[in-house]
Amino acid sequence: MAKEKFIYNTQTLRYEKVEISTRERIIKTIAFLCAVIVGGAVFTVLVWNFFPSPELTKEKNYNKKISEQLIELEGDLENMNSVLNNLQERDASVHRIMFGMDPIDENLWNGGIGGHDPFSNFISTDDTGDRLTKLRQRALKLKRQISIQSLSLDTISQLAIEKESMLASVPSIKPIREDKLKKQFKFLSGFGMRLHPVHRVRKMHTGIDFTAPRGTEIQATGDGKVVSIKKKATGYGHHVIIDHGFGYKTLYAHMSKITVSKGQTVTKGQTIGLVGNTGTSTAPHLHYEVIFNGKKVNPINYCMDGLSPEEYEELTKLAQQANQSFD
Repeated sequence: MAKEKFIYNTQTLRYEKVEISTRERIIKTIAFLCAVIVGGAVFTVLVWNFFPSPELTKEKNYNKKISEQLIELEGDLENMNSVLNNLQERDASVHRIMFGMDPIDENLWNGGIGGHDPFSNFISTDDTGDRLTKLRQRALKLKRQISIQSLSLDTISQLAIEKESMLASVPSIKPIREDKLKKQFKFLSGFGMRLHPVHRVRKMHTGIDFTAPRGTEIQATGDGKVVSIKKKATGYGHHVIIDHGFGYKTLYAHMSKITVSKGQTVTKGQTIGLVGNTGTSTAPHLHYEVIFNGKKVNPINYCMDGLSPEEYEELTKLAQQANQSFD
């Protein structure tokens, strides 16, 4: 039974019994129950955080491992994407340069996946669901791109077999071995407008001048047939022209000695003569030209042998310098 409460009345000078209404009793009861519920919830949260159950601890560790594996998988997919894109760029270069074909269509390469949404059953309201959806999308895109790249490489492989003769014939090496070149390209004079060493005027230089000691061996830069041999006192001096087929010809000028004859078939890397200083020349060197479909083009694009990307970049920069030519 609840205790009765009394209050002293200063007017009547008597203790009077305190009467509590039913409404007040209900309000107090509800307040007490709310305090108990809130206190219980706070206590439960504190217990879970500071004294988690074995099941809760196991679940937290599991979620942590899942998150770490997702991060690792995201990194792996990013690396795979970078490698595949690099492979695709190299594929496109091979198509353009070696086979004269168009590279893989960019829209096809970057196209999306059509049809129904394959991720509709993924939870998208939390971070894990969103990350899984993005990973699956990237994985499907990589799978499709790998399939496209595989078909492209099959095509290249077949073309390489069919065009083995073309690959051997197209000029692709330097006309003088790298270990025989003087000063490691320091005095290279490239394709473009250059100061003529004799006439002292700027004129178009249609080849590359490779400096090397007199008597250094000159090699054919691709399979072909010697179609011209001339020995002049001016201009190119003693020079050779080789027809490689497929629209390509190469010219080797200022030679001191020619070791091939007109009509002779030569192979890539075969010695055709020696470096000299004949014709209009100011120092021993080889003037080398590449002619494609009757037009003289920059030979630097056909000197790809034995060079790292950094060395090729250096060679390209040197060939572009507006210095004085040697002829």
